[in-house]
Amino acid sequence: MIDLDDTDRALLRALAGDATQSAGALGRRHGLSQPAAWRRIRRLEEAGILKGRRVVLNREALGFGVTVFLGVKLATRGRVSLEDFERAVTAIPEVQVVQHVLGLFDYRLRVVARDIADFERVLRRRIMTLPGVGQVEANVLLSEERRPGPLG
Repeated sequence: MIDLDDTDRALLRALAGDATQSAGALGRRHGLSQPAAWRRIRRLEEAGILKGRRVVLNREALGFGVTVFLGVKLATRGRVSLEDFERAVTAIPEVQVVQHVLGLFDYRLRVVARDIADFERVLRRRIMTLPGVGQVEANVLLSEERRPGPLG
């Protein structure tokens, strides 16, 4: 763990908002030279605080207008290993996130589909046929608001 100062936090907020910014642009915005900004970013990467840079796809523009959160409870834990379920569920392209959770369900999935009929097809043909699937609960996403994290 490294100590973060206000400049480090400002750089993290800026990169969280747009990871395509150059070290030069970040430096100018935060009162640093390009090499100083680059060194700080590199230090944050080496410390494991920055874990890569991602492109965020607009699912709706790609034709995926429905997002559903699924709670999945495995029917029998002894017969099917968690690894078998995880391997099978991560092979489904519509499943964007797989979270192993503690609580009423064993897994929480984020599933995207073109529309509700497409989601029903994915649910029936792909998810419900996975090894060990027992109880499933679906919650359709109506709206989503992104908020800044703890550094915001």
